[in-house]
Amino acid sequence: MTDLILTVTCPSRRGIVAAIANFLADNGCNITDSAQFDDANNGMFFMRVSFRSETGATADHLRDIFPEVAAPFAMEWAIHESSQRARVLLMVSNFGHCLNDLLYRWQIGALPVDIVGVVSNHLTYQKVVVNHDIPFHHIRVTPENKPEAEARLLALVEETKTDLVVLARYMQVLSDTLCRKMEGRVINIHHSFLPSFKGANPYKQAYERGVKLIGATAHYVTADLDEGPIIEQDTVRVTHAQSAADYVTLGRDVEAQVLARAIHAHIHHRVFLNVDRTVVFPASPGGYASERMG
Repeated sequence: MTDLILTVTCPSRRGIVAAIANFLADNGCNITDSAQFDDANNGMFFMRVSFRSETGATADHLRDIFPEVAAPFAMEWAIHESSQRARVLLMVSNFGHCLNDLLYRWQIGALPVDIVGVVSNHLTYQKVVVNHDIPFHHIRVTPENKPEAEARLLALVEETKTDLVVLARYMQVLSDTLCRKMEGRVINIHHSFLPSFKGANPYKQAYERGVKLIGATAHYVTADLDEGPIIEQDTVRVTHAQSAADYVTLGRDVEAQVLARAIHAHIHHRVFLNVDRTVVFPASPGGYASERMG
């Protein structure tokens, strides 16, 4: 038996769910999990179906014949094999908490991806990465060489057949051209629940303003800095008795957790772009543990 995932986006109309269910049943497939959302604001429909092929129908065979179902509904769709691991390229600068967290999750099998490499504009984490037997790529970025640096990055993405780029506190702004080429394939972690405090020292700004909640936002990268479609967010409560250093420590923990959850949602095909927002279907009742092996 083969475990597969079908994702569908299309204009909302009657009969979509029935058509999909009948197609799967007619081809010897059993639905194991299903989630759907009808956006009344823009008339779009989103659906994610996990199913099991019980009679030998392969993903390729189902892809060949599903267009007959998809065409009448103008569906954008994909059929994914659950066992297929996403190829992920990590990028980091001089803050390593998210990188270290992701490497640990990957090492223990809690993040089921293939890390094809780590890119950095500094050499700070070269030894850490190499010690994990992962290729390390130093791409120095300056105002003068930025186009060449991004060309090297895009070439690396193609060479490694990267599915997803993760900015694990990579402190360089990507160009509009790169953002458009990689739309929906680059996730960034922003060190704020709401992007009120920007710049190099957001937690100090938050401390000075006496905020009561700090947090983090994981989002897809777009040409609008830190304003791409949001995938995951979380917060932690702070008080007047805590210092700016406490804010930094708590903030880093939240950043690592939020980024990991966003990656999980993406690699398991639970995130759908919906104009400037996202539709994110929750994990199955078993949570991440049930998704660990794909």
